[in-house]
Amino acid sequence: MRPPTAARAARIVLFLACLAGILAAFTARDLNGRLTQGGWTPSAAESVRADALLAERFQAGSPDLVLLATSRGSVDAPEAVRAGRDVMARLASEPRTAWVRGYWPTDDRRGAASPELRSADGHQAAVLVRFRGEERTVRAAARAAVDRFTGPNGPLRLAASGESPVRDETERLGTDGLRLAELIAVPLVLVLLLWTFGSLTAALLPVVIGCLAVICTMAFLRLLTEATTVSVFALNITTALGFGLAVDFSLLMVSRFREELHSGVAPADAVRRTCRTAGGAVACSAAVVAGSMGALLVFPLPLLRSIAYGAAAVVLFSAGGALLVLPALLFLLGGAVNRFDVFARLRRPPVPLSAGAWYRLAQWVNRNPLRVTAGTLILLLAMAFPLTQTRFGMYDDRSLPRSSPVARTSHELREKFTSQAVDAAVVVLPAFDAGRSGEALDAYARRLSLVPGARRVTTATGLYVQGRRLPAPTGPRDANAPGGFTGPAGTWMSVDPAFDVPLSPAGIRLTERLRAVEAPAPVLVGGQAARLTDTHHSLAGRLPSVLLLIAVTTFLFLLAYTRSVLVPLKALLLNGLGLCATFGFLVAVFQQGHLSFLLGDVTATGITDVVVPSLLLCVAFGLSMDYEVFLLSRIVEEHRRGAATPDAVALGLQRAGRLFTSAALIFATVMACLALSSLILLKLIGVGLVLAVLLDCTVIRALLVPALMRLMGRANWWFPWPWRRSAPAGRDIVADG
Repeated sequence: MRPPTAARAARIVLFLACLAGILAAFTARDLNGRLTQGGWTPSAAESVRADALLAERFQAGSPDLVLLATSRGSVDAPEAVRAGRDVMARLASEPRTAWVRGYWPTDDRRGAASPELRSADGHQAAVLVRFRGEERTVRAAARAAVDRFTGPNGPLRLAASGESPVRDETERLGTDGLRLAELIAVPLVLVLLLWTFGSLTAALLPVVIGCLAVICTMAFLRLLTEATTVSVFALNITTALGFGLAVDFSLLMVSRFREELHSGVAPADAVRRTCRTAGGAVACSAAVVAGSMGALLVFPLPLLRSIAYGAAAVVLFSAGGALLVLPALLFLLGGAVNRFDVFARLRRPPVPLSAGAWYRLAQWVNRNPLRVTAGTLILLLAMAFPLTQTRFGMYDDRSLPRSSPVARTSHELREKFTSQAVDAAVVVLPAFDAGRSGEALDAYARRLSLVPGARRVTTATGLYVQGRRLPAPTGPRDANAPGGFTGPAGTWMSVDPAFDVPLSPAGIRLTERLRAVEAPAPVLVGGQAARLTDTHHSLAGRLPSVLLLIAVTTFLFLLAYTRSVLVPLKALLLNGLGLCATFGFLVAVFQQGHLSFLLGDVTATGITDVVVPSLLLCVAFGLSMDYEVFLLSRIVEEHRRGAATPDAVALGLQRAGRLFTSAALIFATVMACLALSSLILLKLIGVGLVLAVLLDCTVIRALLVPALMRLMGRANWWFPWPWRRSAPAGRDIVADG
């Protein structure tokens, strides 16, 4: 009989878990409305300060909304002019509007029309709008303006583009992609769980743990929004990660519990043995994965930090559910965990370990370790080669699918307008008096116009091209720009790039060159290219620290768990090699356009987003280490029982192979459905994680790990002499080829 005290304790644990889930769901009810899409640039970066100063003191800067007005006739026709002025006046009257700038001059401003905001054929004109407030306020104002003004407006038809509409479209496509993934992934995952766990009862256990972990993490993120900005991508990634880890941890625990039951152990003893063996592996894996995710906190980007908080939280909640809630469920279920095996008739009868497919594969590798090692290394290095051709940048409207209305409008603006107003770099000189120091400003503008990559420079003293000052322009930045280029707050200038994509390596080079030019006063360089530059430098500068932190924490956890020095080092090197192969494949597909059928409705952008590698590094590394612990836990256990290294590897692979491949297949199914999204960012993350886990569970875990452990022999278990007695006591420590 089950001890009544233990049964009562199990019921109390389940009651507390249900109560925690209900409270968490109540706390997280309004989470979506408090998430942001910003955080891609360090908040203290020079570009952020320059853009804020430009908006606050000069009423200028990059627009939040760009309206493209199309007329069947000329935009200079009287009725088109009246309609255009009316739209601009109504936009200017909105309380959240900071400034409006358009082709048609408004009644209260002097000057001719702004020719750069008119298409060459005369049928289209642009209106630029900037709003006041923080991100959520700006996006709400832009969304209201889009709803109110787009569509027919007399003789004009207006369509929307700009930063806010692009972000809204990105959020919409991301939400649609996640819904599609849920619709496709849920039934597929349920079938895989049924086949893997062998019963409906057991298959539902990871669903319970996963839902509890995700709900608690959502509540944590909701509380976190009170203290800092939290990205919408943090919710997307932690949801998928939480479910995947819940499956991993539950699979390990439930499989071990059923193994103990099959050996004739009572349910209570089976739970204790499961917690002592598989529970230790879960705790070690959770610590390694949480450490990998927590390393994202080193980066100064609010986006990555919010993902780090959410990912580390979901790892800990998943492990807590697997180590506390799941044992209570298993204790109360007992033998009933095996009920309702809907695929029982399709299953093959169990075979001895030495006759299993994974055991035979390991023995084949043991007989051919050099050939297997050489072949797999050549494959992985060939996949990693495109990394040498990486061009870092940031995704903008060009990354949207071709079918998106916002993408089509952005394409028209880029193709039909000569103005570089949206893409221009800005150079702000706070407190610089252009009236008293006009000659110094003139000389500085001439130097800036000579910078490679700069097409022209516009400021209070005129228009500059290739070191020469041209006649003063009548464009939007002098006649129509609120506040002009100079005032009590200082002076600023606009630098139009000589290339089409500012969020690219060319934009980084231009920003660095502009910042290197000698200035007559302290300057701040802003704009899209400057934001990319600051993000790139902040990531590149912190990346060595992140890699070192991940390596040290992972090594120490695995060292304590395996009582081996070389095994953790091998795991680190192989995981790094697998990640390089994954990134190389992503560069080949998403940057260079090879295997373009994987991209669907989007096209290769020619760049690799500078933020994504750092994100994938931590997520994929954590998952790979999760599967590594799955395998090592059984290999170490067999070796401690006295098996020689080749036999320990073969037995461990036979016992754990099905577990980590099933876990990887389930996680890959979720990520593959995410890759069906028409948003290139989600597609890249989905394809990247699918490839990472499949490479890990096949090429690395099934082939390269056994081959290297066979080659290293007894050196696998070397441990410093003061702690050698705690090392595994397998006989191959004494004699092993």
